[in-house]
Amino acid sequence: MAIAPRLELRQGQALVMTPQLQQAIKLLQLSNLELTEFVEAELERNPLLERQEAEPERREGEAPEASQAESSSGEADLDVDVEQLNPDLSASDLADAGAMPLQNWNLAGSGKQMDDLPELESTLPQDISLADHLEAQMTRAGLTPVDRLIGSRLIDLVDDWGYCRVDVAELASQLGAADADVERVLTLMQGFEPVGVMARNLVECLALQLKDRDRYDPAMQALVENAELLGRNQLDKLQTICGVDREDLLDMIAELKRLTPKPGAAFGGAPAQTVVPDVYVRHAAEGVWAVELNTDTMPRILMNQRYYARVSKTAKKEEDKAFLSECAANASWLVKSLDQRARTILKVAREIVRQQDGFLAFGVSHLRPLNLKTVAAAIDMHESTVSRVTTNKYISTPRGVFELKYFFTAAISASDGGEAHSAEAVRHRIKQLIDKETPEDILSDDRIVEILREQGIDIARRTVAKYRESLRLPSSVERKRKMAQGPSR
Repeated sequence: MAIAPRLELRQGQALVMTPQLQQAIKLLQLSNLELTEFVEAELERNPLLERQEAEPERREGEAPEASQAESSSGEADLDVDVEQLNPDLSASDLADAGAMPLQNWNLAGSGKQMDDLPELESTLPQDISLADHLEAQMTRAGLTPVDRLIGSRLIDLVDDWGYCRVDVAELASQLGAADADVERVLTLMQGFEPVGVMARNLVECLALQLKDRDRYDPAMQALVENAELLGRNQLDKLQTICGVDREDLLDMIAELKRLTPKPGAAFGGAPAQTVVPDVYVRHAAEGVWAVELNTDTMPRILMNQRYYARVSKTAKKEEDKAFLSECAANASWLVKSLDQRARTILKVAREIVRQQDGFLAFGVSHLRPLNLKTVAAAIDMHESTVSRVTTNKYISTPRGVFELKYFFTAAISASDGGEAHSAEAVRHRIKQLIDKETPEDILSDDRIVEILREQGIDIARRTVAKYRESLRLPSSVERKRKMAQGPSR
C-alpha cells in the first residue's frame, strides 16, 4: 500500500479551556478573602477596571453602566467538567432557583474597607493558628458530621489563651442539640493538645493538666478549687482544707506553679481571621427561609467604558491597540465572571437550605442525608461545580455560621423503600436504644439491627458496631459487666 499525503475533514467535539474560562473556574472556588486579593491585583494591573465606591444615581429606566457592559455578550458558564462544556446556559437558566425567590442583590462590596487588606495580609506571620491546630486534631478524631458541627462552633469560641468560655446549655439550645452531646464533644476536645486547652475556666484548665500528669488526687483537687486562698496567702486554711502538712502543701503549690495557665498563648503569634459569611439565611413570612448574598463580600467593580473609548482614539501603535483590546476583554470577562460566581453561590446555597430546612428549624439531629450529586441534579449543575462552591464558603443561619460542606451527610437506606435516613439520625437512635437499657435487657448489635429494621432502617450489623464505636459506647458484653458491678462511685 502506497503512502501518500491527503486531506481529510473530520468533525468532533473537544473541551477548550480558554484562559478566561480557567479564571472563571478559579474565581468560583476562592474564598471571599482570596477573591478580594485577586480583584485588588486585577485593579492594579488593568487600567480599564475601577472600583465602584457607591451606587451611582441614575434616571428611572436607565441601566447601570456595568449592566450595559454585561449585556454586550452572553453569560459565562462556570459549570464545566472534563467531559463536556455547555456554553449555551443563559443567565435566566442560572437565576431559576426553584422554590425560593431570588433575593435582590448587587455586586457591591465594601471596597474602601478592603483597600489595605493585601498589604496587611502580606505582613502577617504564616505560623499555624490555635484554631487550625484544633481543627486538624478534630479531623483526625473521626467525629461524626453532627459532632464536627458542634466541635467547629466550640473552636470558634476559643480565645487567644485557649479557653472555651461557653455555656453548654445555651450553645445546645442554639444548635438544637442535647446538652449531653455538647458536653461530650467538649470533653473529647479537652483531650487535644496543648494540654489544658478548651477549658472553661482556670480551675478546669489546671485540673486537665494535672489529670494528664496523673496528679489530680483529692488533696490537689482541693487546692485547685480553692486557688483564691493561695492568692491571699492563706496557707493555714489551705492546709486544713487539703488535709496535708505544710511540707506537702508547699510541694503541691510548687507543682501547681509549673503548670501553664494559658495553654493557647504559644499560638498567639498567628493571626485569627474572622469568618465572614458569604450567604445569610433568615426567617421570612409564612415560614419561608429567605436566602441572601452578603454583598459586603462581593467586590464592586466595573469597566470604565468612557476611559476605554477615549484612549482607544489616541492609540496609534498596534501594540497599544492590542493591549487595550486585551484589557477590555479581560475587564468585561471579570465583571461577568464575578456576577456568575455570585449567582452560582446563591443557587447552591438556596438548594442546601431547601434540603436542610429541618436543621434550621429543629437542630443538628434533623440533618438530612445529602451529597453533592443530589444538589447538582436539583440545580442542573455538575458535581465539580457544587464542590467548588461549597469549599471555603460560609452560611450564616439562626443557629450559627457554618461552612457549606458541613451540610453534606451520609445516608442509610430505608428497609421499606421510603426516604433514606441520615447517618447522624441513625447514630442518635442507636444511642437512645443503649441509654434505655436495663440490667436484664442488654441489647447486642444483632438485636439493635433487628429493632432498627423494624423501624424502617436497613442497616448491617458491622455498621451498627462502627457507629457504636464512633459514639464511644462499649460492646454489649462490657455494658453487661458494668451493669452487674453497679454504678461507679
